[in-house]
Amino acid sequence: MNVSRPDLRFHSAAGRWVVAVTVLGSAIAAIDSTVVGIALPAIGRNFHLAVSSLQWVVSAYLLTLAGLLLVGGALGDRFGRRRVFIVGVASFALTSLVCAIAPDSAVLIGGRALQGVGAALLTPGSLAILRASFAPDDQGRAVGAWSGLGGVATAVGPFLGGVLISAVSWRLIFLINLPISVVVVVMASRHVPETTDPTASGRVDIVGALLVSAGLVGLTVGIIDAPGHGWGSVTVLGALAGGVLALATFVALERRTRHPLLPLAIFRSTQFTTTNVVTFLVYAALSGALFLLPIQLEQVAHYSPLEAGTSLLPLTAIMLAFSSRSGALATRIGPRLQMAVGPVVVGAGTVLFRLVGPAGSYLTEVLPATVVLGAGLALTVAPLTSTAMSSAPTDHAGVASAVNNDVARIGGLVAVALLPVVSGITGASYLHPLQLSAGFRTAVAVSGVAAAAGGVLAAVLIRNPGRPSPARPLVAACGLEGPPMAGALTGTTPGPRGATMEA
Repeated sequence: MNVSRPDLRFHSAAGRWVVAVTVLGSAIAAIDSTVVGIALPAIGRNFHLAVSSLQWVVSAYLLTLAGLLLVGGALGDRFGRRRVFIVGVASFALTSLVCAIAPDSAVLIGGRALQGVGAALLTPGSLAILRASFAPDDQGRAVGAWSGLGGVATAVGPFLGGVLISAVSWRLIFLINLPISVVVVVMASRHVPETTDPTASGRVDIVGALLVSAGLVGLTVGIIDAPGHGWGSVTVLGALAGGVLALATFVALERRTRHPLLPLAIFRSTQFTTTNVVTFLVYAALSGALFLLPIQLEQVAHYSPLEAGTSLLPLTAIMLAFSSRSGALATRIGPRLQMAVGPVVVGAGTVLFRLVGPAGSYLTEVLPATVVLGAGLALTVAPLTSTAMSSAPTDHAGVASAVNNDVARIGGLVAVALLPVVSGITGASYLHPLQLSAGFRTAVAVSGVAAAAGGVLAAVLIRNPGRPSPARPLVAACGLEGPPMAGALTGTTPGPRGATMEA
């Protein structure tokens, strides 16, 4: 059924079913992405892996997710959001089983790549289902509930992962996805209305998606393999050159095709382009540091997986408590100040993780960095994502959100591939506390500088929107020239990681 006029009410039984389905569907991807980091030391010991293999456990997932995220949204618009969402959840479950029973690292990495395909189908579908199903005046409430409950799932993920790893095995972090996925598929089939976008036309740009994926694979292979083969080796240079060629071909194709995956004209806006560069820098810094932090905590500071999994809970609490106030402040004063100051605070919090060592306590080494990092993200995320949305033309609002989401993931992908190389964490060095600790201090310093650079860039290039004209107050209130905020009624904006952050 094609629903051209969304009419579900938030407080109705049907509306609650739809919210529950989308929250649970998003939760399996959110929980999976947060618990894998906690499991990396256990996976490394189990399979006797070098750092490069641990990088691929994370990067394989990010590669397919980043490469296919835009395609996932386009497929849902054309062939049915519920249908594509269900396919994504089911494939995510099946590939989670592959990861859980993997006999070696090659199968695990392959399973993670296939997990990314499933996530690329279900992630854009969850929010699109809410937007397409609920009456306009209830969409904000639905997205707000989805955002809040999704935040809880993200916060619970590391704790749950720590419990499962400590009690039984790292394999349970993948098996836990199966029963949840079965429930989601059954509930979605029974309670979620099917919707499509009647204006979507033309072919889905599969060739463009494959070129992006090939480009990211080439660059990632080259960076990760460089320590072992040397930057001047044929393998590394060939992979890097192939990646650059694929991305250049993608840009040339998008300029000519009638139905591009990525309309390049959207980047003519300096505000939009700058916002996405800042997004890339902030999320690269965050992802790179948090990839190495659990390894540092477990290998150097001797935390258990459970302790490592719960160490960052204050960060989530700070964001849930203050992101809404941050968004309200940005609405009053404009995004420039927070986008300039916030990344610098994120950088300071990242650098503070240099304190983590073998002899200190949580209160003196981890908590200060976590609090500062949480404050920086609370300042940054809401104005960052809302600016990405509002700086694009109205007819590209959906693409703008997807691009910002994808840029954040690509930033994480590049950081996970590059940061260990830059900091000298290669081979089996992560198993030697002194070598790991020295590299970790370098890595978080590099991450801190990258995040702070995003703040400087925002201070120079981001502009606050003009004040509404006193003679025409109603025109400014309509906001016809910009996309409506995702949570206009509840103060939420879609976050770059596929979840929404309270604004």
